[in-house]
Amino acid sequence: MRRSLLFFLPFLLLQCRRQHVETIAVKGSDTELNLVLQLAEAYMEIEPGVSVSITGGGSGVGIAALINGKTDIANSSREINKYEIGMAGNRHIHPESFVFAADALAVIVHPSIQLDSLHLSDLGKIYAGDITDWAQTGAGAGRISLYGRQSNSGTFIYFREKVLHRDFSPDLKQMNGTAQILEAVRNDPGAIGYVGLGYLTDLHGTLREGIRIIRLSDGHGGPAVSPLEKSAVQKGLYPLTRPLYQYTDGFPEGKLREFMEFEKTTAAESIIEKNGYLLPRDAGLAASIR
Repeated sequence: MRRSLLFFLPFLLLQCRRQHVETIAVKGSDTELNLVLQLAEAYMEIEPGVSVSITGGGSGVGIAALINGKTDIANSSREINKYEIGMAGNRHIHPESFVFAADALAVIVHPSIQLDSLHLSDLGKIYAGDITDWAQTGAGAGRISLYGRQSNSGTFIYFREKVLHRDFSPDLKQMNGTAQILEAVRNDPGAIGYVGLGYLTDLHGTLREGIRIIRLSDGHGGPAVSPLEKSAVQKGLYPLTRPLYQYTDGFPEGKLREFMEFEKTTAAESIIEKNGYLLPRDAGLAASIR
């Protein structure tokens, strides 16, 4: 009996160590979903005692989950608003923000649309419903089909505040995720949509087929710029560049802090750039936990 116990004891201890896995829950922005998934996979390779669980749903969903104590990290492609801060305070939640990457929001159309560039104000008129036919842009006749995100998306809110300054057209087709916008634009000859920079290329860095990327100008006398022109984006010449946030309840500690610190390492920066996103410093932002 003694020999049996001695034989099984190391096995039992090994099983206990394997079962002791700390879980970090991450929820929110679909723009950040694939990127954070890859960052988490890289982190778990060097920290097998931690399991990082990631789900999307939109920035608003992630922030709501943080406020309700249902997630450790809220991914958000927009800044938390005053109402959400008030709700968090009522529930004794204290959101702290961390900028781990930056994104340039790209405007895409079906490749059959012969349009190269747009002024930001005209883009706003298209999405507000003032411009409804491509003939009004000089791109040939054809009804414009509007594609965008749902209202719980940080990208929806950012685009509305930065481009429209008012409500979207009621004709906007609200899609569940960025991948759905890409697919819709590929298959609709009249389509226009907006997607995160990281969705323009595949895992090999090759530009996705079936879309045309529109260069944008912002009315300050500069030329129209493509989000793929990295040097121009770094100089602040592309008008739709934004920080990507992560929120925690209070200052992160333990493995949660370790994971967020990992996102600032050279290995993490390589993943961010490989996926077509910008490093915070390249967008004039600070990558730090505040």
